[in-house]
Amino acid sequence: MLDVTQQTSRGTLGTFAGVFTPSILTILGIILFLRLGFAVGNAGLRNGLLIIAIANGVSILTSISVAAIATNIDVRGGGDYYMISRTLGVEFGGAIGIVLFLAQSVSIGFYAVGFGEAVAAIGGWEADWAPQIIAVIAVVVLFGLAWLGADAASRFQFVVMALLVAALISFYVGAIGGFEVDRVADGWSRPEGALGFWAVFAIFFPAVTGFTQGVSMSGDLRDPGRSLPLGTFAAVGLSIVVYFSVAFLLAGNAGSQELIDNTGIMNSVAAFGPLIDAGVIAATLSSAMASFLGAPRILQSLAADRIFPFLTFFAKGHGPTKNPRRGVLLSLGIALATIAIGSLNAIAAVVSMFFLISYGLLNYATYYEARAASPSFRPRFRFFDRRLSLAGTIACFGAMLAINALTGGIAIAILLLIHQYLRRLDRPQRWADASRSYHFQRAKESIRAMTAEASNPRSWRPQVLAFSADPHRRERLLRFASWLEGSSGLTAAVEIVVGEGAIKRREREERETLLEAQIDQLDLDVHGRAVLAPDAMEALPVIVQSFGLGPLEANTVLFGWPEVNEDHHLLGYAQAVREIHRIGVHVVSMVSDEERWAVLDALPQNGRRIDVWWQDDDASRLALLTAYLFTRTTRWSHSKIRVLGTAETVAGRTDVEDALESMLDDVRIPADVHCVVTPNVDAIASTSGDAAFVFVPMALRRTEFKGPYDLRTADVLDRLPSCAGVLAGAPIDLVADPETELSVQIRTAEEQLQVVEQRLRTLERQRPRLVAEVDGRRNAAEPSENAVAEAEQRLHTLERRITVTRVKLETARAELDQLIATERSST
Repeated sequence: MLDVTQQTSRGTLGTFAGVFTPSILTILGIILFLRLGFAVGNAGLRNGLLIIAIANGVSILTSISVAAIATNIDVRGGGDYYMISRTLGVEFGGAIGIVLFLAQSVSIGFYAVGFGEAVAAIGGWEADWAPQIIAVIAVVVLFGLAWLGADAASRFQFVVMALLVAALISFYVGAIGGFEVDRVADGWSRPEGALGFWAVFAIFFPAVTGFTQGVSMSGDLRDPGRSLPLGTFAAVGLSIVVYFSVAFLLAGNAGSQELIDNTGIMNSVAAFGPLIDAGVIAATLSSAMASFLGAPRILQSLAADRIFPFLTFFAKGHGPTKNPRRGVLLSLGIALATIAIGSLNAIAAVVSMFFLISYGLLNYATYYEARAASPSFRPRFRFFDRRLSLAGTIACFGAMLAINALTGGIAIAILLLIHQYLRRLDRPQRWADASRSYHFQRAKESIRAMTAEASNPRSWRPQVLAFSADPHRRERLLRFASWLEGSSGLTAAVEIVVGEGAIKRREREERETLLEAQIDQLDLDVHGRAVLAPDAMEALPVIVQSFGLGPLEANTVLFGWPEVNEDHHLLGYAQAVREIHRIGVHVVSMVSDEERWAVLDALPQNGRRIDVWWQDDDASRLALLTAYLFTRTTRWSHSKIRVLGTAETVAGRTDVEDALESMLDDVRIPADVHCVVTPNVDAIASTSGDAAFVFVPMALRRTEFKGPYDLRTADVLDRLPSCAGVLAGAPIDLVADPETELSVQIRTAEEQLQVVEQRLRTLERQRPRLVAEVDGRRNAAEPSENAVAEAEQRLHTLERRITVTRVKLETARAELDQLIATERSST
């Protein structure tokens, strides 16, 4: 069973002991004392400060994300893993849980090797194996403290804190006294032959990873929501000041080559070197200790969630605080294996990759939660913006690829493989994450975008409402619906519970539960709903009209054809269909008796034939489209369609078949054609008797359904194999142009407006010339009355034409404005 105690018990540590201390001691650790000078020497002070800025930028952005999530949910044991899994879901949570545990466990060995290097240098032991032996001894001692629990380890950290403060004071006193500005200028740029920018970044980055040590201790905190953001920001802020100042002072106290060669340069610069040695020893041990506490708790939380069955063994804790001793043992094994690598720089690159992945996902988890815009996302931390989390995500994964594109790509691929593995597992959902809110937000935005788009027959998709009260018939009906939508539409199954009152309300809930269980059992992409109504006939058109949201509305209703072929049954069915047909919705009536369905089920998938009877109306076009959608499903993908036309004479068969082939070519649906002369029920039955499925167009005449050649639909369907009658409630256009009729009208109106505007400009350009001509003839030395009258007549005609053209222009503009308004109102 799930270890609930581990998940719900509250810890005893406060902000200083539980978050700030383990974080700052890990940040101001091995890289500060043994590799910061190496980094500045290789990169030059300018690039060194840039590396520190980028690395701390990642830590600041991730700290903001941590603060947002930590103040929005009750963070329990597992720290980073808990926050990611409860936000992004079990798939990413499980993947990152493994990565985080390995990162922390490898870090133990990383810090222990640094401790071994420092002690070997102090003791003057030059053997290659000396640092590793010392590291092993250190890890075994730290294992003992981790075995005792977090309280014992936290008391050890205060001693380390005192030594660290003393070491830094000693360094600052010595460095300030020996600072030379000229050395800063000489070491400003990267020296020739030094390591590249991103290689140095990979070595330095573990320096800033300690800020999540407090997050890993979340299960041992009294108030994680307050302690995590406060302690994390305090640790990150102080560490930034220390790293920038130490890097600057080192550049002013030693040249680039000395910084590269002498990894103990801080000891040489400090006022009292032994304090630096003590600081190195204390910092490396404390960092290893923090990782020794964090890694097993991540594993314990991951195991308690039962995501990976083989990890369940590690869920058990010891004592009232549920100390994860089994995880401590596994971390010990991984740390010893890491020590076997020996090279601090090589281990640093591995640690950097692990932590960049986890920080990238932590930032993405926060962005994902905020992007979902869920009302439940109400972090108390107010200085949060989702764009900062997105920037943190991009920075982390960008840095991974910049450090080593191949290794980074492999790491991301492994993460995605674990994610896909967990996604395919059949697991019960144990907690609510942000996925539902995120998908809701996406759906809302998509509906809004669809609403803004103009409707066009090309974008038509089947949105099916399947009505059935019989669970046995409903199974066949829902399978048929999944074929009808052809993986391109939506299907909802509706059961109407007739009645009123508390008993019926409870019955509705029970029916809906059974309906959803049946859908799950059938493994269909169908949404189930039971509706309570005093009268089914009155409720039916209301349900159809109110189904959906915005452009997502029912356009096809699916019924089962009455199994009893008697007039009073058919009359009631016709009344129900008429109500649906009147509101412009298609109706498909499937014949779904057990005998015919069993025959259909027994047919091999290869070589099936779907017959469509054609009478060149909207019902026929809908039937043809439905048959085509069938062939887009796996079950019917190897089937052929045959379109059956009718002719009054044998001589007319060729013309009918040619017309059908031309039509099929226009609508781009592959199908065979066949023509039947003057069909009756017997001819239809014999022609389609060997088909796997038959679609029959039908029309509703008063209270009776009519099929091909005005035959009674009930008689036709009764003689066919598995089949369905199709009644179109709206026009079906299978050759729709991408442009709507309205858009064509608007384009034509725009072109007409341009023609009129051009004509008006031409006429107005002629007017000054004619005015000048009239004035010239009037003012001539010997004016001719006839010449003046002729010029005035031409000017008058021109004025009249300009007036008429202006009227036409205003009319054209008004028509265009009206068309545009119509288009806007329709969208």
